[in-house]
Amino acid sequence: MRILLVEDDLLLVKQLKPELQAVGFAVEHADNGIDGEFLAQEEDFGAIVLDLGLPGKSGLEVLTNLRNQKMMIPILILTARDSWQERVDGLKAGADDYLGKPFYTPELIARLHSLIRRHYGQAQNRLQVAGLELNIHQQEVIDTQGKQHALTGKEFRLLRYMMLNAGKILSKNQLSEHIYEEDALKDSNVIEVYINRLRQRLGKAHIKTKRGQGYILVKNLQEET
Repeated sequence: MRILLVEDDLLLVKQLKPELQAVGFAVEHADNGIDGEFLAQEEDFGAIVLDLGLPGKSGLEVLTNLRNQKMMIPILILTARDSWQERVDGLKAGADDYLGKPFYTPELIARLHSLIRRHYGQAQNRLQVAGLELNIHQQEVIDTQGKQHALTGKEFRLLRYMMLNAGKILSKNQLSEHIYEEDALKDSNVIEVYINRLRQRLGKAHIKTKRGQGYILVKNLQEET
């Protein structure tokens, strides 16, 4: 899943970005509020981590503008540890959660996972669709026969995004946006390779091709038979 990190502390970004990538997030970064708001409006993200103390345009203004545009994407704000007013203002403006600086990265990751689960109506750390069970922390999937399959980083990102959007047609371009990093060559044709790998492991019935449109991860196998 692709997330947007809007943070001007480059040392923090350098430390945080690889840790987010390691747990299956493709991370794009903006170091000011103007670029952060533009990216959030123009591109597709699964969640936003938004610092409130930003140059160019404050994080609170960015948050307010996004919510005024009816953007319901999960947003976690970063605030000064001792600034309770910032936290209150952020929550009133529509933030889904907050974390005070300095923070422990595992807590940030846990809060992100929680926000995303709630946004997609999932209560557990394991996504379950059509007999498949995806363990988010172990980055492995259990198929309908109970067999465990370890996933590569990109396979995990792809399958998690498809399971969160089960039953929806997802284009190659849309899928590529959620598995590649901002500085990587986003080759949508490679998506077919990853799709075929998942089909080999899980069974062809789970992922349907919609010619000229993209792919669907089947929500209910019984309805497809």
